[in-house]
Amino acid sequence: MTTLRTTLDAGSADYAAAAEAMTTKLTEVEAEYAKAIAGGGPEKLERHRGRGKLTARERIELLVDEDSPFLELCPLAAWGSDFQVGASLVTGIGVVEGVECMIVANDPTVRGGTSNPWTLRKSFRANEIIEQNRLPVISLVESGGADLPTQKEVFIPGGRMFRDLTRASAAGIPTISLVFGNSTAGGAYIPGMSDHVVMIKDRSKVFLGGPPLVKMATGEESDDESLGGAEMHARTSGLADYFAADEQDAIRIGRQIVKRLNWNKQGPAPRAEVIDPLYDPEELLGIVPTDLKIPFDPREVIARVVDGSDFDEFKPLYGSSLVTGWAELHGYPIGILANARGVLFSEEAQKATQFIQLANRSNTPLLFLHNTTGYMVGKEYEQGGIIKHGAMMINAVSNSTVPHISLLIGASYGAGHYGMCGRAYDPRFLFAWPSAKSAVMGPAQLAGVISIVGRAAAEARGRAFDEDADAAMRAMVEAQIEAESLPMFLSGRLFDDGVIDPRDTRTVLGMCLSAIHNAPIKGAESFGVFRM
Repeated sequence: MTTLRTTLDAGSADYAAAAEAMTTKLTEVEAEYAKAIAGGGPEKLERHRGRGKLTARERIELLVDEDSPFLELCPLAAWGSDFQVGASLVTGIGVVEGVECMIVANDPTVRGGTSNPWTLRKSFRANEIIEQNRLPVISLVESGGADLPTQKEVFIPGGRMFRDLTRASAAGIPTISLVFGNSTAGGAYIPGMSDHVVMIKDRSKVFLGGPPLVKMATGEESDDESLGGAEMHARTSGLADYFAADEQDAIRIGRQIVKRLNWNKQGPAPRAEVIDPLYDPEELLGIVPTDLKIPFDPREVIARVVDGSDFDEFKPLYGSSLVTGWAELHGYPIGILANARGVLFSEEAQKATQFIQLANRSNTPLLFLHNTTGYMVGKEYEQGGIIKHGAMMINAVSNSTVPHISLLIGASYGAGHYGMCGRAYDPRFLFAWPSAKSAVMGPAQLAGVISIVGRAAAEARGRAFDEDADAAMRAMVEAQIEAESLPMFLSGRLFDDGVIDPRDTRTVLGMCLSAIHNAPIKGAESFGVFRM
């Protein structure tokens, strides 16, 4: 039998404590997400609506198919920085006329929708997803171009936005721009480089330089409409392909464009009949202990995520700190690697390497469920070849060409983060639960290492070791690393694509798998040299 059997006791005190801790963390995440939704704040929102305009999220809601989900990506970008949470941009995957599209919408209530350094990083991440998964892109444009006070960080790298857009078009990926307001300077190149452009009467203003700049540069007197108005671009310059009456009409035209794309997915279709998991996804709230040093069985997560809770485990008796096996999720075949007891030994690394090779042979996407403290250290393990075995696993992950999805549910420390396909290894999508932590090592271990090095240095110089200063240093370092390893900190720096509610895991992963299958699914035919 391959159907997983749960041993989770949802009535236990440990479960209740874990669920309560997770709920508290979710509340904190939601409070920060609310800041992104709030945009520039009540006053800016009121002014924007007073002009008869929809907000970025209202535009998206009208654009996507009725009652279809919208998977927002990187909503906490810029968290902890001097810029508004969300980085004045809304990005995500939505279904338009039955076609999964990447939607990128400027938030004009935040500094006029201008692009700051975090906006660029968020845009670049969206462009990576577009390219890797062959997603048509719809840009909802209303931007004042670069945020001028930060131009030194925006101007030079910012050109990549336009390069990526033209490369998508060259690759046969449709690019569509709906222009809702001012689209100035760099913002003008988004419609300028899109395949399809919709502009709105008396609203859209697209120019490289507005009237004041033209006056300064050439001495010419001009007005917005004759310089870059929608009617001018529709009748004279030819930049506008469609001339909309208002915002709702522009969205209607945008949907019609997508309908006429004749877009077909290049990956295999999912199984028609999809069976829900046997166990309640609500129970995902209490699986991860409050203390990540306490191990938990990732099969309990898998049982509440995969179709029919059906999991065909691979090598269950070998390298048991890593669970590997085959399943389906919303009808799509998937291979799963999940950390069971944190530490990765040589056996786990070799098992993972073989499993990744098999997934590539069968063209099966991979899901990595992180809860690892890294590869095992110590004389016995070094002599046993932990470096070459860990390198073998990382080699396999690096050269695997089937799509990867990573989900951080617990710890993700050290090289274990790499071996489990962390951000640097280009997973198609990477999400985190509020319980997750990621750093070079745990806070106590890192502070302890610094302390040991400092003590050895003092002894080598023949100096007395200051125990009080060492204790203060350890406390400070532990607090710093703890704060820097939390999901909101990492998400703010776009090291993941979002912090998700555990109960939404199956839906989020299903949407990602569906999006992934817009592109061909093809495994690697060769890997790097495995040091045996």
